[in-house]
Amino acid sequence: MSVERQTGESATAVPGSWWQSDDVWAMVMAAVLLAISWFCLQPRGVGQVGEGAPADGAYENLLTPWVAKPGGWTADPLKAFAGTTQAGGPTKGLAVAATAAGCLVVFVLALAGTGVPVRKSLSGVAVVTLLAVLAWLASTQATIKSLQLSYVLWAFVGGLLISNVIGVPGWLKPGLRGELFIKTGLVLMGAGLLFGTLMKLGPPGILVSWITTPIVLIGTYQFGQRVLGIKSKTLNLVLSADMSVCGVSAAVATAAACKAKKEELSIAVGISLAFTVVMMFTLPAVCNAIGLDQVLAGAWIGGTVDSTGAVVAAGELVGPVARDVAASVKLIQNVMIGFISLGVAAWWARSGDGEAGAVPTSFGGLLAEIWKRLPKFILGFVGASAVFTLLASVGPPAQQEGLTAMLKGPVKTMQSWCFCLAFVSIGLETDIRRLAAVMGSAKPVLLYLCGQAFNLLLTFTMAYLAFRVVFPEVASRLAGGG
Repeated sequence: MSVERQTGESATAVPGSWWQSDDVWAMVMAAVLLAISWFCLQPRGVGQVGEGAPADGAYENLLTPWVAKPGGWTADPLKAFAGTTQAGGPTKGLAVAATAAGCLVVFVLALAGTGVPVRKSLSGVAVVTLLAVLAWLASTQATIKSLQLSYVLWAFVGGLLISNVIGVPGWLKPGLRGELFIKTGLVLMGAGLLFGTLMKLGPPGILVSWITTPIVLIGTYQFGQRVLGIKSKTLNLVLSADMSVCGVSAAVATAAACKAKKEELSIAVGISLAFTVVMMFTLPAVCNAIGLDQVLAGAWIGGTVDSTGAVVAAGELVGPVARDVAASVKLIQNVMIGFISLGVAAWWARSGDGEAGAVPTSFGGLLAEIWKRLPKFILGFVGASAVFTLLASVGPPAQQEGLTAMLKGPVKTMQSWCFCLAFVSIGLETDIRRLAAVMGSAKPVLLYLCGQAFNLLLTFTMAYLAFRVVFPEVASRLAGGG
């Protein structure tokens, strides 16, 4: 059976064996879900074109109508479960129930793999899943949806309120494995990062994302240490990664790499969610006010707004071209999660900021320490991306289109459900009193504000150079819909 730290000191469980870790079972379950999705991709058997390839649109995924979230509603929440998911498909309510049941089965089995008996985890995971459904339901209400208050916010805040107002009973705690949930979602996210699609944006997108991101990360961290004097290096680093890379996903990966406290991860999540909502509306308004073209505005938004969903929404407020460019830049930036985690693991091992404070003296010892600190699920993230990039590049065009639709449809919805479960769990595990003690002062908020200001300035500069000076032809092509 796995042994966990019960003191709340680390954001990562310590397994009894390597194969009982959250990382391993996140990869296993993500692989199972991806395999099922792949085998559910079936030809419709319609007309043939070319060398016997199915016609465009001839592939469908049998999972698509059964993987769903609540629909929109205004005054009656039951309306969210009315209607069908597609013509001839199940009702929305039945599909949501099937998806929730799938989450329950997947994660109860995953927890069993980590050493938690089914009889102990079943009730906890069931409650977390129910709360996730309620978070989804809140986020799809018409007014709330118009304000772009996402399911992540409702999941985290809902869990936080229950934890700090009512309290979390002991029988629920075995099902609170936020890391397992979110790591599974991140591996699924990796499958959707098709490098061919990312390269559509070309070198300018890489310049904006891959050069700016590490500079902002390192600069913000140094500012927090040398200027603000933040005592916790791990809190400083998690906040810096959250703000500079892609929000909470990067925060989770970085927290795992540097062994941050759970409370420090919760601080990063809370600050990120709050400012993401502000940035999502403020930045498009600024872009429109100063008359930025949609390509430049999209690159700026994609490189600075934290959440992918918020990026798309913010880009849409400027225009369709801005939306597409912003989403592409953010996807390219998301690839940095793996590299940042590896870099943090290597640096943390080399700096001697480990639990024993000892710096490995040999190259072999350093590699062993890096491997120990590296969040292993990142291997699944990168592997899933590589495998599905390869699959998307072979076979008939219609099959490739079907695969892309699968990744944007049922797989992306599965990913979102994993994130929803994760943030319900993180909220339920967060004690505001401990959070206040760890935070200590307003310095973490000030760090985020200063870091984001630096991020905004540097990203705009890099986007201007990339799309206006160095590669103006790419900007012209994108502006024309190419």
